[in-house]
Amino acid sequence: MAAIPDLMPALPELLLAIGALAMVVIGAFQGEKSLRLLEIMAVALFAVAGLVVLSQTGKQITFSGAFVADGFGQFMKVLTLIGAAAAIIMSSDYIRREGMARFEYPILIVLATIGMMMMISANDLIALYVGVELQSLALYVVAAMNRDDAKSSEAGLKYFVLGALSSGMLLYGMSLVYGFTGTVIFGGIAEALAHGAAGGHKIGLGLVFGLVFMAAGLAFKISAVPFHMWTPDVYEGSPTAVTAFFAAAPKMAAMAMTVRVFVSAFPGAIGDWRQIVIFIAAASMVLGAFAAIGQRNIKRLMAYSSIGHMGFALVGLAAGTVSGVQGVAIYMAIYLVMTLGAFACILCMRRDGHMVEDIEELGGLSQSQPLIAFCLAMLLFSLAGIPPLAGFFAKFYVFTAAIEAKLYYLAIIGVIASVIGAYYYLRIVKIIYFDKPRGAFERMTPALGGVMALSSAAVLAFWLVPGPLVSSALAAAKSLF
Repeated sequence: MAAIPDLMPALPELLLAIGALAMVVIGAFQGEKSLRLLEIMAVALFAVAGLVVLSQTGKQITFSGAFVADGFGQFMKVLTLIGAAAAIIMSSDYIRREGMARFEYPILIVLATIGMMMMISANDLIALYVGVELQSLALYVVAAMNRDDAKSSEAGLKYFVLGALSSGMLLYGMSLVYGFTGTVIFGGIAEALAHGAAGGHKIGLGLVFGLVFMAAGLAFKISAVPFHMWTPDVYEGSPTAVTAFFAAAPKMAAMAMTVRVFVSAFPGAIGDWRQIVIFIAAASMVLGAFAAIGQRNIKRLMAYSSIGHMGFALVGLAAGTVSGVQGVAIYMAIYLVMTLGAFACILCMRRDGHMVEDIEELGGLSQSQPLIAFCLAMLLFSLAGIPPLAGFFAKFYVFTAAIEAKLYYLAIIGVIASVIGAYYYLRIVKIIYFDKPRGAFERMTPALGGVMALSSAAVLAFWLVPGPLVSSALAAAKSLF
């Protein structure tokens, strides 16, 4: 009889899974009346899971090597849980006003989060795929949650079709990697590559193809160029609260998964995958900078902004060093805070009972709601990378790692893309402060106000107390090497 695997490393995921099943039972018996209770349960589950994650120490591997709990996973899981909890808090009033108050919503967010945590801790190709699919299936449904809106249904369908294509590419790449190395466990793949190198063999062409297909599947999940095409349409079509979730938590998990695959499974093929990552990073930064300039819809603009930011984060991965991965971890933490704050402001863009998404509608916000205008302007300055706000330091750490790794041209492309990208953020600030007033938005809910205030404070305070985040990110990066 096979021994029962040690379940303690996967305790946060198991708690969320048990909680999700309990939520399904409550929802099935009580229907829409249970929505408020299920939202509270979901946030409580994320808080408890976060505390359990933080209580874990050292590196623990279980399920025959398929699942790893380490410092890097701990750091990224906490970010993912914060993003998911904030998304539920921010969406509470929105889903009721938009007629989307269904008990399934918080359950789907919890299920997607289990998938994300699985992606972060996956230590073999099969566990990775299970995590990706669990996250993706829940996200497809959430994107199309507003069934009465044609754009929401279209967003869900587009996401589903393109997501299925990317999953196919990821699987094909995995099958090639397994075929040429004879193992699915990351450590085994790294060993097989090391043996080949020791025997004087170069990495085989078949394995390079596997690596390219896997990179394509991973690039889709983080919405990096050239697999970004779904992002603007899905961001625009999905309900705004869902878009806020898409922009935050899934990005943390997908980036963590991408870093772990390249660093843990293919350390011996850094020369091959670095070229792929450099191309994806440079293309994402450039497209994110130029494509957002002509946007009139704020959600589409945030989509192109997120594509650009994923490019900046990948600059750290391209370095392939401890300081590079530390840069990625810091970047993702700061990006999460900035994005949640920006979407809290976007979610308060309501007038006469309807959401408005046109950037021009922000005209004169500084006169009608000066506090929201100030916080949004500051978050946009931070997204543009203007010192002394947190966004500047996020870019500073990844560019420093790239320069240390002698990737000078990548750092130069990043700086130029930052300067170009600053234009469309500053344009919004100009509209807020200098355009003619368009009338006040409805009052901001306490939940949105709280998220906006905390995000703004974090963005302002980072340069005063950077120590805790920087040291945590360094410990997380070291655990991978």
